[in-house]
Amino acid sequence: MKRVGSFVGDWWRLVIPYFKSEEWPVAIALLIGAILLTFGGVGLEVLFNDWNRRFYDSIQNKNEAVFWREIIYFSWLAALFIVVFVARAVVSPYLRLRWRRWLTRRYLSHWLDDRGYYRIELTRTVDNVDQRIAEDLNYLGQYTMTLMLGLLSAVATLISFLFILWQLSGPLSLASIGLDVTIPGYMAWVCLIYATVGTYLANIVGRRLISLNFLRQRYEANFRFSLVRVRENAEGIALYHGEAREAESLNARFIDVFNNGFRVLMTQAQLAFYQSGYAQLAVVFPYVVTAPRFFAGAITFGIMTQTASAFGQVQSALSFFIDNYTSLAELRAVMDRLKGLQVASDEKPATAIEIEPRPGLTDVAVDDLTLSLPTGQALLKHVTLPFRKGHSVLVQGASGSGKSTLFRALAGIWPFGSGHVRVPEGARVLFLPQKPYIPIGSLRDAVKYPDEQSAASDDEIAEALRAVQLGHLTDRLDEVTHWNNVLSGGEQQRLAAARAIIYRPDWLFMDEATASLDEAAEATVYEALRKRLPGTTMISIGHRPTLRKWHDTLLELKREPGKVGTLVELPGLTPATG
Repeated sequence: MKRVGSFVGDWWRLVIPYFKSEEWPVAIALLIGAILLTFGGVGLEVLFNDWNRRFYDSIQNKNEAVFWREIIYFSWLAALFIVVFVARAVVSPYLRLRWRRWLTRRYLSHWLDDRGYYRIELTRTVDNVDQRIAEDLNYLGQYTMTLMLGLLSAVATLISFLFILWQLSGPLSLASIGLDVTIPGYMAWVCLIYATVGTYLANIVGRRLISLNFLRQRYEANFRFSLVRVRENAEGIALYHGEAREAESLNARFIDVFNNGFRVLMTQAQLAFYQSGYAQLAVVFPYVVTAPRFFAGAITFGIMTQTASAFGQVQSALSFFIDNYTSLAELRAVMDRLKGLQVASDEKPATAIEIEPRPGLTDVAVDDLTLSLPTGQALLKHVTLPFRKGHSVLVQGASGSGKSTLFRALAGIWPFGSGHVRVPEGARVLFLPQKPYIPIGSLRDAVKYPDEQSAASDDEIAEALRAVQLGHLTDRLDEVTHWNNVLSGGEQQRLAAARAIIYRPDWLFMDEATASLDEAAEATVYEALRKRLPGTTMISIGHRPTLRKWHDTLLELKREPGKVGTLVELPGLTPATG
């Protein structure tokens, strides 16, 4: 019972927000429509059941006039049934479609806001977020509507036909076995016992499907992710001749899919064996039970068929959980995955580095900054550091000392640590990582990114590209493609520099942003930045000694493995002019 309560509680928390959202008038109207159509379908089944009795009695009595009248009545029922069936095929799917749209927007916002997506990737608290948003949200609406409407239909069917079955079956005397007992509506009791025992046995057979379906979603997503990684890293794999290694890895991923799929298949086969046997027995069972009364002349053939039909409807309604056990198991797995994504998106570190815009401030100031790894290992402690306007700074240090982590902290995206980074209010700040992000789209949009509302003209964009030695791309501004796959690493870094020229930031932070360039190309880029962004203060992280001439101050991050590092200012730089 506790597991059922947990299931219903989790389902309610995932489902109810949509019906309280800004879309509630349309959502509730569609839901009510779907429910009414479901009840309408049950009502038609009741009418069909009653028609069954009259129709077969007309055949038994050889009453031709009644026979043709019932045929005409059936035609009207069939036409109404078609209308209801088509309406159900439109209303419920349309509700699911709108619901999925709302859920997708909500989960995307929840995942992207406050950089939840970044924290999840850092900590790896959940896997395959893309699959959870793209597929699980769709399954949530699909399974919910199918199962909820199915349950309502089952309840309505049970109430309607149990009453009919009670009336039709009459009392059963047990005097023949020596008991002075009469059971009223005995067929109703027989049906209840039959379905209850069947549901209990189905749960024993099929409950393993819940965990197996959860693993199925994970293994499928892992396999797809590995395939995407091969596609996105095709050049590197080809250069290393890593095809055999990748094939081994992909096959290993698929083995997980296959093995779990086989376990699901075997469990479903056992459940299908039980379900089919249960259903086939239910076909003949009511005739066996009613046959003695029919052959004794106590009931007509029409009543016998109506009783069998009512028994089938009641048995089907009571067997709802047997027939839908697989779907319930899959819904449980979907809910667990979506709940895990919600928890991971909401989870925030106990401490955080605050980015504080300050009015009247001219410099960027780091105050009492402590940086840690996700493991809790401290990289820097209680660092206070000013970055003065117009005074360029180069940060150097050994690999692994924490330079890139400092860069992320200054950008406000590193969640592990504490302290404050104060920036002038309204200042335009741009961060260029070693591997630039280039969105899929036109080259024009790629250069303008992230300022999509930039008023920069095509001439200005072309001039920026020429300044960083990408003049050969100026006639491709309208071309839409995956530029990460078209441009080399060095070209991507030069495009990012052109982006900075167009963006015209007050503060430009660069983390190994020219590491893929040779020294001459690097000098060209820095010269272009100095010349075209005279009001921009540059803070660079890099290894090359050739970077020193472009900066006024050199900071060295010194840190031994496993220990807390320090930032030391080194004298002796001779900044370049220009």
